[in-house]
Amino acid sequence: MFKSYFLSTWRNLVKNKFYSLINIAGLTTGLAIGLLILLWVQDERSFDRFHQRADQLYRLENRVGTGVSRHIWTVTNGPIAINAQARLPEVKGMIRILGNHLYSAFRYNNRLFSANRMFFVDPTFFQLFDFPLIQGNPSKPFTDVHSIVMTEKAARKYFGDVAAVGKVLVSNDNTSFTVSGVVRDFPRNSFMQGEVLFPMQLANEKKKAGSGVDFDHEWEEFDFETYLLLQPGTALASLGKKLRDIHLEHQPADTDIEYLVQPLKDMHLYQADGSDGGMQTVRIFSIIAILILAISAINYVNLSTARAVLRAKEVSVRKLIGAGRGQLFLQFILETAFLFLFSLVLALLLAWALLPLFNRLSGKELFIDFMSTRLWLLVVVTGLATLAVSSIYPALMLSSFEPLNALKGVMVAGIRDVVFRRALVVGQFVISIALITGTLIIRQQLHYMRTQHPGYDRSHVLMCPMPPGGNDHYDAIRERLLREPQIKSMVRASGNIASLSVQSGDNTWDGKEAGETVMVYPVSVEKDFIPFFQIQLKDGNNFSGTPADSVHYILNETAVKEMHLKDPVGKRFSLWQKEGTIIGVVKDFHFASFRDKIQPVVLYYFPQRAGLMLMKTAGGEAPGAIAALKSVWDQYSAGVPFEYHFMDETFDDIYKADRRTGALFNVFAGIAVLVSCLGLLGLSVYTAQVRTREIGVRKVLGAGVSGIVRLLTVDFIRLILIADLIALPVSWWAMSRWLNGYAYRIPLSWTVFLLSGIIALLIALLTIGFQSIKAAMANPVKSLKTE
Repeated sequence: MFKSYFLSTWRNLVKNKFYSLINIAGLTTGLAIGLLILLWVQDERSFDRFHQRADQLYRLENRVGTGVSRHIWTVTNGPIAINAQARLPEVKGMIRILGNHLYSAFRYNNRLFSANRMFFVDPTFFQLFDFPLIQGNPSKPFTDVHSIVMTEKAARKYFGDVAAVGKVLVSNDNTSFTVSGVVRDFPRNSFMQGEVLFPMQLANEKKKAGSGVDFDHEWEEFDFETYLLLQPGTALASLGKKLRDIHLEHQPADTDIEYLVQPLKDMHLYQADGSDGGMQTVRIFSIIAILILAISAINYVNLSTARAVLRAKEVSVRKLIGAGRGQLFLQFILETAFLFLFSLVLALLLAWALLPLFNRLSGKELFIDFMSTRLWLLVVVTGLATLAVSSIYPALMLSSFEPLNALKGVMVAGIRDVVFRRALVVGQFVISIALITGTLIIRQQLHYMRTQHPGYDRSHVLMCPMPPGGNDHYDAIRERLLREPQIKSMVRASGNIASLSVQSGDNTWDGKEAGETVMVYPVSVEKDFIPFFQIQLKDGNNFSGTPADSVHYILNETAVKEMHLKDPVGKRFSLWQKEGTIIGVVKDFHFASFRDKIQPVVLYYFPQRAGLMLMKTAGGEAPGAIAALKSVWDQYSAGVPFEYHFMDETFDDIYKADRRTGALFNVFAGIAVLVSCLGLLGLSVYTAQVRTREIGVRKVLGAGVSGIVRLLTVDFIRLILIADLIALPVSWWAMSRWLNGYAYRIPLSWTVFLLSGIIALLIALLTIGFQSIKAAMANPVKSLKTE
């Protein structure tokens, strides 16, 4: 029986090569792209779920500030975790991770290596997290304060193929570190992406030597990623309140602070308060994958039902010789399954071939492991769902024909079938038009963000960290570099204003109310900083460079607004308990993505705290400026590797994720339109075929080519226009919601929606136009003779 079904399917495929090709191409393309998107979605949802205790591990976070400056910090102070484990029974364990910026290079066998992604961690790191040690003891990963653990990749970087444990690295400050363990490279879907891990005890010793208090007792510095292992069933809101009470025991002035506890498994896609942190994009792409698969299934349904009349006599003969409706239903289901299975194999090969390109577009490192049960589960679920949608209705329709009517030649398609088929065409183009609209709006929003003036001049700005001890020699460094014709001007600051990160709520001002906290971004600058970046001074004066500036502050407009300051120049202001006076106000400038509102900024005069050198280079002279900078760096850096960046690169990095989303959206929209047009092409060819006699008669009676083309295309144009009317309000609603995620966004213009409708209509006309013209120009005598 199955052999008979297979042979019947093969004969139909070979007999109708054009329709078979369209069906296979549509299903293959839809399945391949759908699988790639779903692989991306699966990867996004897999972050940090590989830990055995993932259900009990939570990241501790803080909500701080008031007004517009109120937001969530993903870092905490050091002692809160220690107190939580000691005092709260629901906390079974804790881990803290602290960025290590003490060392910038290591030497081994007279070879110098730059040091990247280094962290201090508590010894429980390897006990609570599932980062397996290949070499070393998980219960005692650090043998002493000067031992380190490194990843496999880092071990190969430093030592090649030689065993790393026991080897000694010498840091840029001549401290020796012995490798006590090697950890497997951190998975790409892990929150942790480091190379070298140091014991937290060393950080405490360094801290205590510098300030007299170690991190275990320092409540004011929020620098730690903190993770808690909680008892099952812990009430998170209640735990957050208890942690806040502990904090206020030691810092009673921090009345604005709130502790939030976020599940480890949610960190990648959500913020600690449950708001979106990337889940919206995952949902959008999941919907797009389903819609592309749906378009592929609709193509098959449309062509199968449209051509059902041509198979009516076959069905009738089978029924007359004894085939039951159930047998016929099974035959047509298996026909679709055979075709579908062939398309699925091609789709897997196509997805595998397209994966490198998809990874470049998405910034992922996805791979197709044909031995993975997760992959085959995804393939089976996706395949069965698509197969069910595409096969059941055509099989029911084909198996329902009345044999006597069909054999007499009076069998016609029912009105409901025609309406259903047209509804499917409309549905396809509703999806395509919505995706085209989304593509146009996303492109406009990205262009808006990239081209809007951020409030400062970032062009040709070369940035380099200050050499160790460089502030003591800054005047000499500056004088040397400004002698180079490629360098026009130079300043120093404590941070890159294209992406400020350091915040503080330790400030007061005239009129500050009890319980009010404004989180500000403090930036240490020198007197030429404002003119260097061409930041507009709205009120007051710039720094003069005199010692008096050490107690002077310049605020941005948002800081003035949040502090409710009227006539702020001359008012009292203090930062980190240092009393001073506001001497000026600068216009707001964007130091983060246009997705976020501008936050309060305070510029203060403390050049010796600056850790970043910034140089304005002459246009086209960057290589010479870099060479001059490296020469100076080598003179003062004592073997520390040279690194530099351009501010434009930092600015572009801010929008990297948005650009990737836009690029993927462009591709998905193009695929959806392509697959929709494949179905439309098949239907137009079928329409021309079944109306061959009518076209021949009309031409004999004097109809022109334009009239025949209009006859064949008017129904399709009407369907596209209906799709336009449905898609445009849906697109307006969807893109309005998407744009709500941006604090600064483009207005929605009706011209975009009109343009997307016109684009869809033109594409449809190009698809069906050629076939319509071909049919209209055919010899009517030949057409009538064939019929």
